[in-house]
Amino acid sequence: MQVSRVRALRGPNLWSHHTSVEAIVACTPDEDCVGNLAGFETRVRARFPALSPLQPTGHDDSIPMAHVLELAALDLQAQAGCPVTFSRTTATLERGIFQVVVEYSEEAVGRLALTLAEQLLQAAFDDTAFDIDNALAQLRELDEDVRLGPSTGSIVQAAVARNIPFRRLTDGSLVTFGWGSRQRRIQAAEIDRTGAIAEAIAQDKELTKKLLDAAGVPVPHGRVALDADDAWAAALEIGLPVVIKPKDGNQGKGVTVNITTREQMHAGFAAASEFRDDILVERYLPGNDFRLLVVGGKMVAAARRDPPQVTGDGAKTVRQLVDQVNLDPRRGNGHSTPLTKIRFDDIALASLATQGYEADSVPPRGRRVILRNNANLSTGGAATDVTDDVHPEVAARAIAAAHMVGLDVCGVDLVCDSVLKPIEEQHGGVVEVNAAPGLRMHLTPSFGKGRPVGEAIVASMFADGDDGRIPVVAVTGTNGKTTTVRLIAHLLTAGGLRTGMTNTDGVYIEGRRIDSGDCSGPRSARNVLLHPDVDAAVFETARGGLLREGLAFDRCQVAVVTNIGSGDHLGLNYITTLEDLAVLKRVIVQNVAANGMAVLNANDPVVVRMADNCRGAVTFFGADVHHEVMSMHRAQGKRVVFVDNGDIVAAQGKTTHRMALSEVPITRNGAIGFQVDNVMASVAAAWAVDMPWEAIRAGLASFAGESDNAPGRFNVFDYRGATVIADYGHNPDAILALVGAVESMPAKRRSVVISGAGDRRDQDIRQQTEILGAAFDDVLLYQDQCQRGRQDGEVVALLRQGLAGAKRTSYVDEINGEFVAIDTALARLMPGDLCLILIDQVDEALAHIAGRIAEG
Repeated sequence: MQVSRVRALRGPNLWSHHTSVEAIVACTPDEDCVGNLAGFETRVRARFPALSPLQPTGHDDSIPMAHVLELAALDLQAQAGCPVTFSRTTATLERGIFQVVVEYSEEAVGRLALTLAEQLLQAAFDDTAFDIDNALAQLRELDEDVRLGPSTGSIVQAAVARNIPFRRLTDGSLVTFGWGSRQRRIQAAEIDRTGAIAEAIAQDKELTKKLLDAAGVPVPHGRVALDADDAWAAALEIGLPVVIKPKDGNQGKGVTVNITTREQMHAGFAAASEFRDDILVERYLPGNDFRLLVVGGKMVAAARRDPPQVTGDGAKTVRQLVDQVNLDPRRGNGHSTPLTKIRFDDIALASLATQGYEADSVPPRGRRVILRNNANLSTGGAATDVTDDVHPEVAARAIAAAHMVGLDVCGVDLVCDSVLKPIEEQHGGVVEVNAAPGLRMHLTPSFGKGRPVGEAIVASMFADGDDGRIPVVAVTGTNGKTTTVRLIAHLLTAGGLRTGMTNTDGVYIEGRRIDSGDCSGPRSARNVLLHPDVDAAVFETARGGLLREGLAFDRCQVAVVTNIGSGDHLGLNYITTLEDLAVLKRVIVQNVAANGMAVLNANDPVVVRMADNCRGAVTFFGADVHHEVMSMHRAQGKRVVFVDNGDIVAAQGKTTHRMALSEVPITRNGAIGFQVDNVMASVAAAWAVDMPWEAIRAGLASFAGESDNAPGRFNVFDYRGATVIADYGHNPDAILALVGAVESMPAKRRSVVISGAGDRRDQDIRQQTEILGAAFDDVLLYQDQCQRGRQDGEVVALLRQGLAGAKRTSYVDEINGEFVAIDTALARLMPGDLCLILIDQVDEALAHIAGRIAEG
């Protein structure tokens, strides 16, 4: 068995809505049915007992090794604690070649699971050892390392529950919610509106206390100490006992509390100095340690934090008691679990010493032994929810502290006996405020109920009903995609939306190209969704990007399918039939939002059938309103766009909107049929985004088929009295449409310049010139810049074969080089002639043609 071409499908894809790993798996004839491999399944299950059944009960089908790989990769993740459920194995037309798809929750974990599954099967095949415990440990460790921590994860889960899309921007906790101009970002539990100055203030504990004191919030007084002796002097000034800690520390690192002796001070100063140079000494406040969480000016949760501790049983040593507590499955080594394991280190041993214990001491039954003087969860502490107990005055002081520092999300550390009464009555105080506070203690406290703090943070960023989404229009099909994308973007811009667009020419933001080349894949679309100046996005969605990565978005508001026709690129990447192509193209239709719209070509039966896969509404477009699909749809009160008496008509029920084709330059008064189709699709899409009809009409009138609006899409030039048309038609359907268009234009003699894309089937390349041979007098064949896997001269030879027996063509020439072919064709033109140039290098060829025309 060989595993190759492993891909990560990072969005909705051909197989499912889930993120998945896809691999091509080649099995030997013996591996086509593992039942023929004596003892193989028994050996696999001996190494991985949790492997799912290979097939449903009662079935006796042939199970290929690829299917076992699929199940093993999924089950390894599931056993490691990953929330995955979907997998699939599909045979290709090639004997022994399979496509294996396995869901992942974290890409790196999914890839590792596939690798480990392959190793498992190889070990079973060879009857060698496989350490399943080590494999699962690897997956768990990697999953813990790469997945979002509980604080950030809770915010993401809350956003997903509100249908707000998210994307991780780094391997850490920087996450963006929403799209374009409506997006917001967080870093851990810190939101994008939190200012750098507020964060800097929160890190400076001395400055924080000064500001809180000025706001009337009780704080313990203290000062910065230069060295251990100065710290002791400060302690005497303040009055014992005191606390010593780094000036800008976090997570309780380097903090020593309840210092009463010079020796303790020297030890505490040394501990604090390991983390920072500036050391703060302040009055020690007796009482409990509370954390109050303030979000958006409201106190949303509170917890009492207790230091790491064990209770003696009269038999076990302190070390054994700690080991016993650390067996709690809620305790881990990082921040991914609700609680952190208690550590034995110098600080813990020092804390024991103050209580008269060592690590191997056996405390009496019922005696509480403190392992640390601070109560941070990150050092092994525990938390008890007290949200419902907080006195209104206590909550008000916490809110005032957050407001004074300027934090939208703020963890306020309070020391007092109880939160049931005002702080001042207890001589307590606020000891710290924290930017990006940890949320574990509120989400899954050791005792008490968890609080929906993630929801509170999301609610502070997005108003009720706001999902952070901008209108997204996805366009796919065999022909017309780029023109339709450009026209839709033009119409949205006319409606006042700052529009981002991707197509085979580049990436555009508000009409300005920021990237060039074929940008019709998901990476370019994701870049547009990240751009802060985009109010709406229109994406050309090509088959290649869908196969490589899936969609760049989870849902779109509008999906447009221009046509399928006889297809294109068939035979590549296991897409071999029109049905295969339709299943791939309809992915955008399947992922239309429930309140969205699919815009479908009523004249293409394959496209019409996609309506059944749309969870939203459907608009059909087609020139003939009396077409069976159109008339039925309209009779049901649904949207249709058609042509009537020289007008494009958008109708629903008794409501109609008309636009004269004479005022739509791209259609040349309706003579260019395929452009009329593109316009109808674009109008339907703009309608679905609720564009004003005045803006739609204005947009149609101002969009001409020139090289600046739609480069390579039926660009018409006048050259010495002859008509020159440049177009990027590269498949039989496109050639048929172009022939239909140019036949409506008068000409004395017709010539065409054509090459062929090597990544088409032989029959598709030949068919193009078979069509042209019946419509053009002169045919100039050229070899383009990229043969796409073909041998030198192979494509031109296929094109010439298509001209065998041509009904009209009387002159055929073969030319090496696109620009030489263009110059040759232009030189042969006479006034009244027409020349169709099928360009390959769109921008360069158009610039070359424009230069020749300028020369006259």
